Amino acid sequence: MFKLVTLEDTIRIPPETFGNPLEAVGLQQVKAKYEGMVNGVLGYVIAVTDVKVSLVGKILPGDGATYHKVSFSLLTFYPKIQEVVEGEVVEIADFGAFVRIGPVDSLLHVSQLMDDFISYDEKQGVLIGKETKRKLTSGDHVRARITAVSLGRAGSSGKIGITARQPFLGKLKWIEQKVQKIREAVEEKSSKEEVQKKGGSNA
Repeated sequence: MFKLVTLEDTIRIPPETFGNPLEAVGLQQVKAKYEGMVNGVLGYVIAVTDVKVSLVGKILPGDGATYHKVSFSLLTFYPKIQEVVEGEVVEIADFGAFVRIGPVDSLLHVSQLMDDFISYDEKQGVLIGKETKRKLTSGDHVRARITAVSLGRAGSSGKIGITARQPFLGKLKWIEQKVQKIREAVEEKSSKEEVQKKGGSNA
């Protein structure tokens, strides 16, 4: 789930930047601290926006910099268990597919792809269902449900597990085909009922 979070902090304005626009320096400092951060509370921090720096700063003894209060907004991505997401397959391996959701890659394990025996074609970089002949390859778009989230510690991006083995999940093309089949079945049923009604009224 993408969120816009508003925060306050205190930033250090280095002496070498004195004379530069305060907002611009403040934006640089906040970006350096927050962008790319993975945090248990915030999730994945994607971008910093709307930085407002207080014009009044403090000088600490032994430091030539000034310290200013700052308020800003962060665009974050926080994956939640049971959330349905859509993403693009970015890599295929014998054990599953890596699907990019938001700013991070999640793992769609072969056991969570479909109700079928799945084989891996290394030459083509494809996962294939034995009975259904359904194929999954890089560039395919899938809809899945988040089943596991482990946000990384410093220097690690964490791990996200997803499943496509639930109704109306999987490769988008497969979902469209299933919806089309249901539509056709409903139309066929209603047209049969219409014929029966007419037959009954003629009797």
